[in-house]
Amino acid sequence: MILKSLSRMEPRRLIIFLILFLFVGCKSSEMQSSNNLTYAVAWKNTAAEYRALYYQGFNLARSKVEEAIESSDNERLKPLAIIADVDDTLVLSDPYWGNLIKNNIEFFDDSVWDEWISFNLVSASPGAKDFLKYCASRGVEVFYVTNRDQGDDTRQYLLDSLESLDFPYVDDQHLFVLRDTSNKELIQEEIRNDFDVIVMLGDNLNDFSRKYYVSSIDERNSLTEQDSEKYGVEFILFPNPTDGHWIRAIFGESEPASSISNKIKFQEAATASAWKKK
Repeated sequence: MILKSLSRMEPRRLIIFLILFLFVGCKSSEMQSSNNLTYAVAWKNTAAEYRALYYQGFNLARSKVEEAIESSDNERLKPLAIIADVDDTLVLSDPYWGNLIKNNIEFFDDSVWDEWISFNLVSASPGAKDFLKYCASRGVEVFYVTNRDQGDDTRQYLLDSLESLDFPYVDDQHLFVLRDTSNKELIQEEIRNDFDVIVMLGDNLNDFSRKYYVSSIDERNSLTEQDSEKYGVEFILFPNPTDGHWIRAIFGESEPASSISNKIKFQEAATASAWKKK
């Protein structure tokens, strides 16, 4: 049927049709052969700058802890503490992301993540262990607040990981695992009721405040500008180019499907401010 229709076309129209057909086919093939994660994961795996940003963050956090200790007096009403996210803040799962690329998966994948977590192969982020050990040596308590869900074993998996990395304060009093929500504010407020929190550590703005949990790129940027004086003072932010709520702001969800339409949407986001050469 298609061949008959083509045979009836005027030569000029047929040529135009074939050119368009080949262009669309090549574009689709190009989109399928590339992977959204490649640049970000290559950067994580190879860039010294990636590691340097972690050292910088923990150095800054340590200076805030030192300031708090020096400025506090013997009549301090509450003990000192820090609150930290876990994944991409204190521990890294870079091989997980490489596995996604190997298997042509382009966004965070829960089923692969759950399997990866069960093997306990995470590593400490650069500078994390030294910073946490320093806090413990100065009597500053560390609270781990994270959202994960690997079923009934979720908490034990995390305990095993943190213990294997020899992190301090790995116990029921200092570890909070949220399985049903990413909203950390209630736990953070409970900690603040009993402790003077020096800084909060995270790789996602939502690790600091629930108000950042919005689905608009412009609104997230606006909220960040409003809180600009808090970064490096109350909030210490670490790099994460592979996942987070910045993805949600683009797609409306944090774990979009690996599809051609989403690849196009990602490309549109990347080129929204592209230089238009005259």
